[in-house]
Formats: sequence, structure tokens, C-alpha cells
Amino acid sequence: MAGRIYVVGIGPGRPPLRTYAAVEAIRKSSVVVGYETYIKLAGDLLEGKEVISAKMRQEIFRAETALERARQGEVVALISDGDPQIYGMAPLLLELMAIRDMAVDVEVIPGVTAALAAGARLGAPLGNDVAFINLSDLLTPREVILKRAVKAAEADFVIALYNPIDPGLTEEVLRAIERVRGPEAPIGVVKNAYRDGEEVHVLRLGEVKGHQLDMRTIAIIGNSETFTWRGMMITPRGYSRKYRL
Repeated sequence: MAGRIYVVGIGPGRPPLRTYAAVEAIRKSSVVVGYETYIKLAGDLLEGKEVISAKMRQEIFRAETALERARQGEVVALISDGDPQIYGMAPLLLELMAIRDMAVDVEVIPGVTAALAAGARLGAPLGNDVAFINLSDLLTPREVILKRAVKAAEADFVIALYNPIDPGLTEEVLRAIERVRGPEAPIGVVKNAYRDGEEVHVLRLGEVKGHQLDMRTIAIIGNSETFTWRGMMITPRGYSRKYRL
């Protein structure tokens, strides 16, 4: 019997923000594999299923387990929060399959990534071109992270910062962006978007130092056109350059 893997993005956490396809993929699966926090977030969908929960930094174990169970004929849901492509499990799973030349039926199910959830809470900061930058140096060298942040700022992208787990590196990146954008550039800081304990702050780059950023936080820095209005961040698409508003 042929197995299958659904690589599922369950969104930011609350059931209403899951896609229909994500829910259906988990329901079709006999085995669900995921990081323990994501397993808890999907707990209402797991009755009667075999659940394989893993700790932080056990991503290779999760991917290999999903592949092995699919090769045994099981239908497996390998779950990530947000979207499985954006710092999730899809790239690792497919990379392993390519390296090992493993023919397993895989479908990636998209989800609402953290930057989209945070952006919705902030208003519309993602209204034009956006760069996603992961501030965790577990897999990417610090100098590469810093270089990408500076180049994104110089290119005037809106910048969404994920996983600010190292306070020193986070501060270095923020100050480097501030040198390009200036201390008045708007920044939105959202913690636990669409989860219990949610916090939403609209600040200026020069004000963000006193706010604790951690792996549950997304920071969105506006581009040169982003403005704030009534507590919201708004990045114009450019309609005012073409039409009379």
C-alpha cells in the first residue's frame, strides 16, 4: 500500500485561521508528526490518530519519521505552525527526499504564516514588497543574517523579522536597519498573534529597545512610505501616484 505525506501549515494557532485544506489533510491522516507545541495547537483534530511529538531542534527526526511511516504505507500529516515553507518543515523534508532520492507522495498544504497574522493585527504594513528574515543563527551564520537585513533595508523592502531569539543579534540587526531607515521608521511588534497573551505595539525604531522580543514575536519594519494612523501601520501600494485619492 502506497503511503503519503501531507506537510501541513496550521496557521498562527486558532482554529478559525486554519485553511479547509489543512483540516482535511489532518483528518485524512492516520499518523500526525510535529513539534510538541504544534501538536497542542492541533489537539482538537487528533482524536483516534497516532501522534508522534518531538522536542525543539528535532526537525530531522520529525522528517525522517514521517518518511519512514509513509514508506510503510501510512498517510502522515507532518505539521508546522504558520506555513510549512516559511521556516517550516517543507524545505527540510523535500531536501532529504532529494538527497536520498526517495520517491514518496508528498503534498504541501499552505497556511497563514506569522508575518501575515502579525500584519493583520497591525493594519496593513505588508502592502508592498516584503523581505522575510529569520534572526535565528542556528542554521544561518550571523554575518549572513546581518548582511541580508542591511541589503533589505537599503532596497527599501518592508522587513518582517522572524525568531528574534538572540537578544544581541536582534539588537545588532535593528540598529543596522535603523542606520539605513532612521530612528523614526515605524515598526510593529506583535507577540503571540492570534493566541492567548497577544500583544500588539506600533513603535518607532528608536523606541523598540525596551520591548522584549522572543521566538513568539514578529517585528515588521515599514519601508520609506509606511505611515501610522490611529494605531495602525499602513504601507501604500502606490495608487496615489497614479490615481487621485
